[in-house]
Amino acid sequence: QVQLVESGGGLVQPGGSLRLSCVVSGNSFSAIDMAWYRQAPGNERELVAAITRFHTTNYSNSVKGRFTISRDNPKNTVYLEMNNLEPGDTAVYYCNTPDGRLYWGQGTQVTVSS
Repeated sequence: QVQLVESGGGLVQPGGSLRLSCVVSGNSFSAIDMAWYRQAPGNERELVAAITRFHTTNYSNSVKGRFTISRDNPKNTVYLEMNNLEPGDTAVYYCNTPDGRLYWGQGTQVTVSS
C-alpha cells in the first residue's frame, strides 16, 4: 500500500515560517492529485491546500495568501510552505489525496506560540 510520511513541523513564533514535506511511496505519484490537511485538538480534519497532477493549486480561505503548496514529482514529494503563521494554525498536518483515499500517515505537529 502507498505510504505517506510527513515531516518538517515544529514550534514557531507567530509570524514565523515552516516548510512541511510529504514523501509518497509507490510509482503513481505524478498521476495523482495531492492535498494537505490539518487537525487541531477537538476539531475535525480540514483540507487546507490541494494541488492537481497538472500543478493547479487551491487553498482554504483561512490560509490563502500565507501558505503555498507545491510538488516535486521526481522526488515523490509534496510541500507546504507556511508563512506568517498564526496561533490558529496550530494543528497536526497530514497529506493525502483530496478525497482522502490513501492510508493516513502519522502527520507532523505544528505549534505556533510565543
